[in-house]
Amino acid sequence: MKKHTLLLLLIVLLTSICSIAQRKKKNNVAEETLQIAHSPKLVVGIIVDQMRYDYLTRFWNHYGDGGFKRLIKDGFICKNNHFNYAPTSTGPGHASVYTGTTPAVHGIIGNNWYEKEGNTTLYCAGDDLCNSIGSSSMAGKMSPRNLLTTTITDQLRLHTQKRGKVIAVALKDRGAVLPGGHMANAAYWFEGADEGKWISSSYYMSELPKWVTDFNASGRIKEYKKPWNTLKDIDTYLESGSDNNKYEGTFDDEKTPTFPHSTPNLLSKEKDFEILKYTPYGNSITADFALEALEKENLGKDAITDFLAISFSSTDYIGHKFGVNSKEMQDAYLRLDLDLERILLALDEKVGEGSYTVFLTADHGAINVPAYLRDQKIPAGYLNLKELKIKFNEFLKYKYGSTDIVKNISNTQVFLDKKIIDNLDMDLNDVEEEIAQELLKHEDIAQVFTGYQMWNNAYSSGLPYILQNGWNQKRSGDIIFVQKPGYVVSYRETGSTHGSPMIYDTHVPLLFFGNGIKKGSTAKRTEIPDIAPTISTLLGIAFPNGTTGTPIEEVLD
Repeated sequence: MKKHTLLLLLIVLLTSICSIAQRKKKNNVAEETLQIAHSPKLVVGIIVDQMRYDYLTRFWNHYGDGGFKRLIKDGFICKNNHFNYAPTSTGPGHASVYTGTTPAVHGIIGNNWYEKEGNTTLYCAGDDLCNSIGSSSMAGKMSPRNLLTTTITDQLRLHTQKRGKVIAVALKDRGAVLPGGHMANAAYWFEGADEGKWISSSYYMSELPKWVTDFNASGRIKEYKKPWNTLKDIDTYLESGSDNNKYEGTFDDEKTPTFPHSTPNLLSKEKDFEILKYTPYGNSITADFALEALEKENLGKDAITDFLAISFSSTDYIGHKFGVNSKEMQDAYLRLDLDLERILLALDEKVGEGSYTVFLTADHGAINVPAYLRDQKIPAGYLNLKELKIKFNEFLKYKYGSTDIVKNISNTQVFLDKKIIDNLDMDLNDVEEEIAQELLKHEDIAQVFTGYQMWNNAYSSGLPYILQNGWNQKRSGDIIFVQKPGYVVSYRETGSTHGSPMIYDTHVPLLFFGNGIKKGSTAKRTEIPDIAPTISTLLGIAFPNGTTGTPIEEVLD
């Protein structure tokens, strides 16, 4: 009897233990499923202006362990990341990263574009309704009003009832204004010229915060007015071309485009701060100011997520002057690597390692100098828009009796005067087709598309897909022409440029790192509009309201 009682008690005890264990397991599962979003204290978005993907691989052996390599080894890298639209330029690039869509939706169709209704040229961030803050010049008359959709930064502000703070910093105004979105607490950009200081717009504030005026007055910017020599022994820069060649531009007073660069306007302590943009020091100034904003704005100090948007612009200025194969470009990236390390170490200290999330990408890539490619027997060259217009106007006069039928040619687009076409009782589609056929006769033009084609088709691949994503029904032109691969439009024969739908302009890095990010990589195609919904999914907030991209599932932990 005793044995039976003990056995019964043992069975009851084991049953109870199993029941408790099952309840705990269920509770644990419930707790896990309840974590539907991550809450980093700070998100840092970094855009590097004019960064080709292969700058990661070309210069890999020169990078330290704390910058690019840390982001890649301890984060996630998308190796096949592309812009899925053209034009590939700074304004559209920054807008697309932060809106999760393309110019077809967000409306930033170029850095500048022809504005049809007003018959004028519109700057992507320009706003005459605003006043400069921190400067008496026109450099602060900027706002995001031309941006038609919300940004990831706007959605963070809306989600947190404006308690999450957004600060945007860049040398270029458009590199700060567009990432900051419509609701940023502040956007700051660098006025070079003879000023050499950080400024803003009345869109954001009535006066600069004390910490900004203190930074401007500290003399830290003037310290960068110094010669630019290579960070390492120039003989070790085997990943770039010769230092002295005909494919690079020069600074004023320079006879050759060679190191060290120590012209009078670099050495002067009192004027011409514009030149700093064309050196790696411009990126260092940006890093200095971003770190000051991190501290003085108390970013990442509480449980509500803040956002710091940083754009490094000097790499673009250097690329335009010296080209993608220059030792100047290689040195700029080695120095940027150190600036990234500084930023990551400061985030570790001030926000906490594992408490912040970073993404890094570019606003476009760049072509190697076509003159250099041509000399290497690679098909390349220059589409001379001035010569094209002369022959094109002859066609217009012959075909239509006047050149007035065309209002503007810019950004490789032709804008027609539809009133004149109506008055002449011509069919718009026929006119578009006739002009497209004429443009296609030009030796350096590879493809031409009409507005009718953009309007009536849904392209899913190839150049038409890329062009259609960049074509806005209200703002874009009536005919689009594309130069041959390896060719650029109306550009000098020194330095590199960008803007085309070609792969050298679309293929750029995409790195994720930190809170909520898996370690790993993918060679699957990802696209720039995927960034904003990926970060939105991580944070558990609404996607920007024009989003066409999709979250990159492999990235998210």
